[in-house]
Amino acid sequence: MKTTHFFIFFLLVLIWACNDKEKISPMHPENWSKRTAVISETDTLEHGKSYLSVYSQIYSISEHKTHNLTAMISLRNTSETDTIYVLRADYYDTHGKSIRKYFDKPVFLAPMETAEIIIDEIDISGGTGSNFIFEWKTPLNCSEPLFEGVMNSTMGQQGLSFTTHAKRIK
Repeated sequence: MKTTHFFIFFLLVLIWACNDKEKISPMHPENWSKRTAVISETDTLEHGKSYLSVYSQIYSISEHKTHNLTAMISLRNTSETDTIYVLRADYYDTHGKSIRKYFDKPVFLAPMETAEIIIDEIDISGGTGSNFIFEWKTPLNCSEPLFEGVMNSTMGQQGLSFTTHAKRIK
């Protein structure tokens, strides 16, 4: 009788474990549609483009072993007074292939506001040389937005964390 109970318990645990697969979250729960902005063609906004390097994985011990990382991409409005607009946030893999576009309409960031994009540790689609292109517009004489990446991981009692900063390319 005890063997039967054990077998049933083991079978239930096995079924539960098979259904509990981790899902890659391609988008942070940030609701981009609530941030949609309409920008008039007649607005006198300055246009810019920034490149941000991001690491989904890093090499460990050799080129044949990698370590997965969680990446938090931070989109920051550094102005205390002006709303800014992000026209696109596109994610590319190591080979320059587009992985995903986070929104297809301009979004706004209120003064001093921060929005985030999270790339889960199990999402290794970007590889060791992934990156973002951000296109943005700001009012004249407004400070530029700040785009940063924070990558981290923990294994056992070891932790790894580092940052990257975007470079304006246009």
